[in-house]
Amino acid sequence: MQSLKSRIYYHVTKRAIARFRKLKLPIPQGRLAREQQSERLFRLPPGLSIEPCSVGGVTGEWLRPGVVDGNGLVLYLHGGAYIYGSTVTHRGIASRLAIASRSPVLVINYRLAPEHPFPAGLDDAIAAYASLQQAYPGKPIALAGDSAGGGLALALALKLKDDGLRAPSALALLSPWTDLTLSNPTHILKASVDPYFPDSGLLRAAAQAYAANTPLDDPYLSPQFADFSGMPATLIHVGELEALLGDATLLAHNMSKCGKPAVLEVYTGMWHVWQTYVGRFREADASVTALGEFLRNQSQSPAAARTP
Repeated sequence: MQSLKSRIYYHVTKRAIARFRKLKLPIPQGRLAREQQSERLFRLPPGLSIEPCSVGGVTGEWLRPGVVDGNGLVLYLHGGAYIYGSTVTHRGIASRLAIASRSPVLVINYRLAPEHPFPAGLDDAIAAYASLQQAYPGKPIALAGDSAGGGLALALALKLKDDGLRAPSALALLSPWTDLTLSNPTHILKASVDPYFPDSGLLRAAAQAYAANTPLDDPYLSPQFADFSGMPATLIHVGELEALLGDATLLAHNMSKCGKPAVLEVYTGMWHVWQTYVGRFREADASVTALGEFLRNQSQSPAAARTP
């Protein structure tokens, strides 16, 4: 049964986002407002340290839990429809994932559209991943991401495979945006209950800003259309009440067709990236705990490499 707290947070979130949407802030002001809101609402959990860094020429933050178990690292790619988001907006959820996975988590500030359209964000993710591989040879590196960051994590894994480079140890995806063509029916069927995407306007504009002159069905933009053979173990969490439900379910289906089953978990009554509220209600805690355990299990390796 869905918790009462999550029901309350759902309605509060829906009203708050509707009010924010009415402001119609330009993108720079919208980015700043999201960072300010995140700093007010979310705090770093105890037992975790934060270290600003530059990895492969991309700025970011290492989030280090007090307890580390295994050899693995996690590269976390934030959401925000490729036009919003930063280490600041996603510090809260990424830090909780670091604790749950007992692994150092690196969050990067990949370049955003419309100033930096595709493939800038993917190029930054590749540069960061390659730098981690070079700095920590033999260490398993998992990818995690929410929303657009989930799609970017998939695109990175596909690019690594296509280029014949070492694959990530695992993929942990939270409400991934995998189809920039917005062809999945849930964009319409779930619009009335989705707090973030009550219509396709934001996603459609963001997709065009990010893609620029690249076709929206390019697999590095919309991994839904990719060949998923050779992908690593994958865990996907998605909410019942979100427009991107179809993206997640079709992704799991397509991965299974390619011989690499993905575990898909649909959370009843949950909305887009509800894990943001980890520490505040049961369903958010359960999802982050499960994602962390999955990443920790995939990171177990006999390789003895230095910790970042």
